[in-house]
Amino acid sequence: MSKNTHYDVLVLGSGAAGLSLALRLPAGTRIAVVSKRDLKEGSTYYAQGGISAVLDESGDSLESHVQDTLRSGAGLCDEEVVKLVVERGPANIRWLLSQGVEFTATPATGSSGYHLTREGGHSHRRVVHAADATGKVVELSLARQARNHPDIDIYENHIAVDLICTPRGDGSQPRRCLGAYLLDLREQRVKSIGARFVVLATGGANKVYLYTSNPDVSTGDGIAMGWRAGCRVANMEFIQFHPTCLYHPEAKSFLISEAVRGEGGRLLLPSGERFMTRYDERAELAPRDIVARAIDAEMKRLGLDYVYLDISHREPDFIKSHFPTIYNRCLELGIDITREPMPVVPAAHYTCGGILADRRARTDVERLYAVGETAYTGLHGANRMASNSLLECLVFGELAARDMAEQIEKARAEPLPELPAWDESRVTDSDEEVVVSHNWDELRRFMWDYMGIVRSNKRLARAQRRINLLQHEIREYYSNFRVSNDLLELRNLADVAELIIQSAIRRRESRGLHYNKDFPWRDESQRRPTVLIPEAYVPKATDNS
Repeated sequence: MSKNTHYDVLVLGSGAAGLSLALRLPAGTRIAVVSKRDLKEGSTYYAQGGISAVLDESGDSLESHVQDTLRSGAGLCDEEVVKLVVERGPANIRWLLSQGVEFTATPATGSSGYHLTREGGHSHRRVVHAADATGKVVELSLARQARNHPDIDIYENHIAVDLICTPRGDGSQPRRCLGAYLLDLREQRVKSIGARFVVLATGGANKVYLYTSNPDVSTGDGIAMGWRAGCRVANMEFIQFHPTCLYHPEAKSFLISEAVRGEGGRLLLPSGERFMTRYDERAELAPRDIVARAIDAEMKRLGLDYVYLDISHREPDFIKSHFPTIYNRCLELGIDITREPMPVVPAAHYTCGGILADRRARTDVERLYAVGETAYTGLHGANRMASNSLLECLVFGELAARDMAEQIEKARAEPLPELPAWDESRVTDSDEEVVVSHNWDELRRFMWDYMGIVRSNKRLARAQRRINLLQHEIREYYSNFRVSNDLLELRNLADVAELIIQSAIRRRESRGLHYNKDFPWRDESQRRPTVLIPEAYVPKATDNS
């Protein structure tokens, strides 16, 4: 299908959030879906665990799922949003089934007909999965539907440069999103794409850290672009570190699913001693922030590079059938998990904060939406409970699509404004690409050293000084040279790093995923989201901020 220059809906991002939204829009809606790499490449594809939803009410309940989520969120969840998402969970699983997703079935384990596993923070078995490759199965199914959809144009190997919005003006009119500039990575040229509605669904920002379970595309593009366009962000200090990524020089932070611990996996020291019971009565099934800090503490206490995760006490056939991806990958690296433990370390895994979005996924900029890991909806609070992420993608994709469908006819009646062309008349080709790679390395290293699992006032101050210097260099470089993929990602990561640092400095307590050694207690007077307001922010008439 030939590409247009104007669409009804422009979706930036091609994971579960972006694709599920696009597939749920009314027939006849002209849609563009933009992917930085191949359509399937993103965090959804690599999600192993599953999707939490109450499918077996004989032993579980919606209220139990709500309470588990609130408990994991350490007092910062929006309870009404939690209820909304949990209640929409079963219907969204049924929608995935209608899209060709096949989950692991074991009728004997519950009335749902599907094998339900239990993960950290959950009080019941409620995680539906496709072996240990749920994200891959979901992503490939949705991508197949999108490629065959008559209303969807797909832009692969395109990265969004920035959003195109109306001028800020005097603040008397709401700022409105008109489209985006896209860099075609094959042709190395920037094009303007207009749309009546624009969706930020670019995922999280965990490549800002040296060690991460995320793919290379997770560079916070949507969060950074939304911030620059005038959207508030919230709770950026809450970065979830997955406790168990495989430690191996060839593994590139290969994730070991939460479900391994859910099915009895034990965390061990080199001596064979279990240690999690010293940190939490739930042991290996404690929420991720507790498990990650415990592993970090033991590694620092004993000077270890890693600890072990052992599932070898389970039957080999059980391990191979439930964790085929993990079993085969470890075997390729010389580790037989049916006979020996896996070396594991924590790694940055999930961005709990993001662009502030309401219960219809609307942002502060008119006709701009944010869904999935890019958004802050209030579901996760100070810590995401395992397998609530894909659930959030699906539910808010559905809510956003429904909201756009209600406005689409009115929006089509309005004339589309002329978009400003991309201007690179005053820039040149860079002769110092090494600056970009050096700044990229410096950013990820100091974020790991100063803004990692455990923080302190001194570390935060050091991080603030470093990001100030780095931002100056990056802005100067961006102003003088033609854009490239690496430069755009570096610019976005630097903006996101600054947001994380500012948010962490403002929270003078320890709560959920944010742990500061100088404020090791929880302060209930700070029981509220950390909200940052950009210079370009234009308050709406209904705002009280």
